[in-house]
Order: sequence, then C-alpha cells, then structure tokens
Amino acid sequence: MPRTAAAAAPARKVPLRKLLLAASVACGVQFGWALQLSLLTPYVQELGIPHAFASLVWLCGPLSGLLVQPLVGHLSDRIAPAASPLGRRRPFIAAGAASIAAAVLTVGFSADLGRIFGDDITPGKTRLGAICVYLVGFWLLDVGNNATQGPCRAFLADLTENDPRRTRIANAYFSLFMALGNILGYATGAYSGWYRIFPFTVTPSCSISCANLKSAFLLDIIILVITTYITVASVQEPQTFGGDEAEHPGTEQEAFLWELFGSFRYFTLPVWMVLIVTALTWIGWFPFILFDTDWMGREIYRGSPENPGETQRYHDGVRMGSFGLMLNSVLLGFTSVVLEKLCRKWGAGLVWGVSNILMALCFVAMLVITYVAKNMDYPPNGVPPTGIVIASLVVFTILGAPLAITYSIPYAMAASRVENLGLGQGLAMGILNLAIVIPQVIVSLGSGPWDQLFGGGNAPAFAVAAGASFIGGLVAILGLPRARIASSRRRGGTHR
Repeated sequence: MPRTAAAAAPARKVPLRKLLLAASVACGVQFGWALQLSLLTPYVQELGIPHAFASLVWLCGPLSGLLVQPLVGHLSDRIAPAASPLGRRRPFIAAGAASIAAAVLTVGFSADLGRIFGDDITPGKTRLGAICVYLVGFWLLDVGNNATQGPCRAFLADLTENDPRRTRIANAYFSLFMALGNILGYATGAYSGWYRIFPFTVTPSCSISCANLKSAFLLDIIILVITTYITVASVQEPQTFGGDEAEHPGTEQEAFLWELFGSFRYFTLPVWMVLIVTALTWIGWFPFILFDTDWMGREIYRGSPENPGETQRYHDGVRMGSFGLMLNSVLLGFTSVVLEKLCRKWGAGLVWGVSNILMALCFVAMLVITYVAKNMDYPPNGVPPTGIVIASLVVFTILGAPLAITYSIPYAMAASRVENLGLGQGLAMGILNLAIVIPQVIVSLGSGPWDQLFGGGNAPAFAVAAGASFIGGLVAILGLPRARIASSRRRGGTHR
C-alpha cells in the first residue's frame, strides 16, 4: 500500500551542497584564528611580554577549551530541536561568533585602551594596561572559538546521521573552509599596507604594525558575519538524532562534570586510540602554531621585537612567515578535496599515521634550517639568503597536507565511534577537544622555559614536536584500522 511504503521510506539525506554551506562558518572562524596565529605572538612581545613568557599567554585557549567546548557540546545535546527556532546547535554557533567579534575588537584596540588606562607609550616600555586588555580579549576570543567550533562539528555529525562516509565528507568540507579562512587570514597578515586603507587605525599608541593588526581584525568581523549567516540559514537541523542523545530532553540529567568524566568508563579501545593519537598530534602542532612566524622573524631573519634596531627585520620575517602559512593553507585546501579518496584507498588510520610522520620530518627540517642559518654569514643589509627563505617556505607549505588531515580525520573517526556509546555528538566533540587542549596546556607551560634553557630560540620546542609527531604516526599506523569504517546502520533501519 502507498501509505505503508511512505511510512517505511527512510528520511531524506541532506544534500552535499547544503553540507558545504553548513560548514562555511569555519572560514570566518579560521580567518580570525589565522590572524591570531600569525600576528599575536609578535604583538604581545611588542607590548612588553618577553619571548620566554609569550607561550604562557596562549594558556587562555586550552584552559577555556578544557571546560567551554565540552560544556557547550553537552548543553546543545540536551536542548530539544523544537525548543528554539534555530534548533539546538545553531544558537550556540551564532553566540560563539558574536563572542569572537567582540573579542577581536578588544584585542585590536588593546593598545588604545591601554593608553586610556595610563600606559607609557614610549617605545620599549612595558604596557601593563594594554596587556591586561589584550588578555581579556584573548581569553574571550578563545572562549568564542571553542563555543563555535564544537557545535559546528556536532551540527555536521547530526546532518550526516553519523554515516561514516558522509561524515568524512562533511568534515573535509569543514577543513576546506578552514583552508580558505587560513588563506585569507594569512594573506591579510602578510600585507603591510592596511593602515593606508584604514588610516584611522593609526594612533599615538598604535604604530603601523599595530594598525595593520587592528585593520585585519576589522576585516575578520565582516567575514565572520557573512559566513555565520550562511551556516545558520543554509539548512534546518534534523528533528531526530541517532543514539540516545536528546531522546528525553525533559528528564533529569546527570551533572555535567559527572557525565563528562563518567563517560570515559564506556570508551572502547578504538576510542582511546583516537584520543591518544590526537593528543600526540597536537603536542606536535602546538609549538609550530605558537612560534611559526616568530621562528621566521628570529631564526631566519635574525630580528627581535625587543631590540629597536632589529624590529624591522623581525616584522619582515613575520610577514614572510604569514606568506608561508598562506601557501600552507593552499595545500591544506587541496588535500581536503582529495582526502576522502585517500581514506577509501588506504584507510583513515594509515593516512593519519603517514601524515604525522611527514609532520615529524618537516619539524626536523626546520631544525636543520635553523642550524644552517645560524652558521651562515648574512650580507651587510641583514637580508637572509634566498635559499634559506625558500627552504623555510617549502617546509611551511608541505605542513599544509598533515594539517588538513588533523582538521578532518580525528573528528570523523570520533563521530563514527561514539554513536554506539549513547553519547551526544556535542559532548563527544568536547571530549575529543580535551585530547587537544591538555597537550596545549603542557606545551604552553613548558615551551618558553624549555627554549630559554637551551639558549632562547624556538628549536627545542620543535624538537619535542618532531618526537611527538613521529610517535603519534607510529601509534596511528599500528593501532588504528586501515580499513574503511563500516557503517553501523542497517539498510532502511537504525543503528540499534
């Protein structure tokens, strides 16, 4: 009978083009994140924070991520889809984007606000007021990033109904938009003439480099508003979800922290392996994220933000590093496009493991370049030899391929594995985030003093990154499945 056939028909899948639109907010978020990565470590040193303590500023992100992303994911899991016109994920995405916009304004205008609070703007002086304003804005920025990205990943998992292949495609779309945001952000950071386009950003307390940063963050707000609107308006959230999440939204729930840490006892070995490889991967990535452009400014261009005579060379190096990160993002985008084919051919575990070993080789190459540059004679004008600069840019570019895999495969594997555990996707993404932020806390606390112990450069942190990446690659190859993840759903039925 037609009625019976209609009742038995499976729910219509969300078209891939709508999954693409739903992932677009990653571009706006990552635009700001790229500016943060390329410009803020040099900027805090301009404000007077020594290089040895610059990494401690980045504790704001992982510390907020320890609680914010799991909590936001948990709350979004517990909201009934019909309780809000935007569903249960999109309100958090919109609120997180608003927090990011407020934060980048605070960071961008921190020097001006610091002067209002009584900072001495003489070059070389520590600006305590600006540092305090900056730290508040930086903390809010990372809260906004965590509050946005967790629900975004969970939103994509909801839309794909945890079908492994579609989940990988959706996360590859997310990675592709992250690449686009990176390209725009790093290109913006590499351009030194924004202060001419936005002359009002130059003030007595905000020099040309500061004005360029301020202008870049104003552009970020525009991109963020556009992409957030596209994501929120592109597709309706499903009214039912796999697993046990939100099945009884009106019933009493366990306390959040108890549910968060209590869920660990249900983890199977494959879930633990994903978390372990994720943690090792991010021990590898975070020193690079902290010091990539700073490495280019110090070790390659032999500049220093603390010494007025070397400031220009340092900023030249930072801009060249931003250009290298833009090239990195181009390869990131290309890899995101072909990633699903690679996973079908070789298996997600093998692809992830090989990418981590490639990371390790790149970090070793940076150590070699550092050693060679340190023992070379530069011309009188201080410009580094072309070969050294090209080699550095090549390493930055190659790292785009493993970065695309880091942005995609862990989330797809986690989403596929938590379904049968009865966890909400929001909470699951928050738990995966713990495997990211705990290593970041370790690196933030240790990298500055560790570098100072060995002479004040960035090489010791990169040595740790190379070792962690290599071990993570071996664990992924040996401990994660190479075969394509099979769907747990029966044809025409549910996963139960």
